[in-house]
Amino acid sequence: MPSGDAQIGFGRGTAKGAPQKPRLSNALFYLIFAILLGTNAVTGIALYYAPEISSLLREDNSAILTAYEQRIVQLRLEVDRLHSRQYAQMGDMNLQMHELVQQQEILAEQHEYVRALADMAREMGIASRSGEATVGADTLTGAAGDPAPGEVGSTAALAQNLIAMQEETRLTLASLADAAALSTQEIVGELQTLGIRPALPQSSGVGGPFIPASGSGELSIVEEANAVATALAQFHSARQALGVAPVRRPITGGMTISSGFGNRMDPFLKRTAFHAGIDFRAPTGTPILAAASGTVIHAGPNGGYGKMVDIDHGNGLVTRYAHMSSIGVHEGQVITGGERIGLAGSTGRSTGPHLHFEVRRNDTAIDPARFLAAGRALAKFL
Repeated sequence: MPSGDAQIGFGRGTAKGAPQKPRLSNALFYLIFAILLGTNAVTGIALYYAPEISSLLREDNSAILTAYEQRIVQLRLEVDRLHSRQYAQMGDMNLQMHELVQQQEILAEQHEYVRALADMAREMGIASRSGEATVGADTLTGAAGDPAPGEVGSTAALAQNLIAMQEETRLTLASLADAAALSTQEIVGELQTLGIRPALPQSSGVGGPFIPASGSGELSIVEEANAVATALAQFHSARQALGVAPVRRPITGGMTISSGFGNRMDPFLKRTAFHAGIDFRAPTGTPILAAASGTVIHAGPNGGYGKMVDIDHGNGLVTRYAHMSSIGVHEGQVITGGERIGLAGSTGRSTGPHLHFEVRRNDTAIDPARFLAAGRALAKFL
């Protein structure tokens, strides 16, 4: 153990023979002591005021938390508004789709009516100006059903298809109505020149006070279709009147006229005489055809007419076919226009094989040439 002389102490010297170390001054010692004392004082004060500081910190944190929660509430409200708006839009879309699908079903039913009218017109020989109607319910294939969320285009596409279907149907109806009306006018006009006035059906009874049209003022498809049906009914009546008008060719092959209607030189007496019909040159056995539909009122010999057939067509009109070699009908038989009633010949007061053809109104002979001319003009309806 080293001796006491070698220990270091305050105010004492170092051991003999060892290096001398610096001693702490009193000022430095007091400084360090003051620093430690101040630190302890600050720590004590901090501990004493710790609840107030903590409260301040808590108040600051509470304000931040409150602002944060308010922001979250605002965001949730915004999200709810967006969802509500989306649901409302989807509800509107579903409602619109439902209405459009209902409209589609109604238009499909109406279109079946229109298609039936078009088929009827085609069977009657009427072709619309725009051609055959080709629109159909399949225009809306795949359009029915509820759209998926966000599929706004499906609703718009269905609406466009419905509009296109309506327009095509309206064009078809307008074309059919015009074609039927023009055909009816053409038939009626020709028949009136012959003194025949067909009784055409009128539209069904309607009435009510006049109220100005609302919206575009366009007729509904049903109204337009009913107008077409009326036009077709009128055309049908005109066709029926034409069917009993003696306007068809009474003989097959070339209709070479050997003697016309009116005054002529009598082939036997060689003097002026009235010829009540038209003579068509025809070899014996040439088929003779009914000029119109009607009922046979005479079938047999009749003096100078030889073998003769008379057909009553109504409206006071009767056609006569004379000098026949054979008769193929009997009295009371109903004949269709164009049907064969016998064969040409030279019986009775005749100089050679031919057909004597007359048109008589109320038992008075009238010029058959007028009827045959009308038949040529209306050949497409026969």
